[in-house]
Amino acid sequence: MSLLAWIVLGLVAGFSASKIVNGTGQGVLMDIALGIVGAVVGGWVFNAFGMSGVGEFNIYSLLVAFVGAALLLGLYHAFFSRATRERGGS
Repeated sequence: MSLLAWIVLGLVAGFSASKIVNGTGQGVLMDIALGIVGAVVGGWVFNAFGMSGVGEFNIYSLLVAFVGAALLLGLYHAFFSRATRERGGS
């Protein structure tokens, strides 16, 4: 996949995952980074279950990246919301 395809895939997957997980986007650059890292994480998770990861720019790759990005966001919010509560923050 080309660099432009990774950027577009990352933007779409990251934005979609952030809208589902916490209701807002994270910003263009963070959505792209989240989607690209999510594609790597999603590819690893899907490979662990015997399925293929991200290969070409298609709906399946978008699904893999979305799942990975949603997992990352869920873990991030679970960890940091708990850490904020433990410190007495809001």
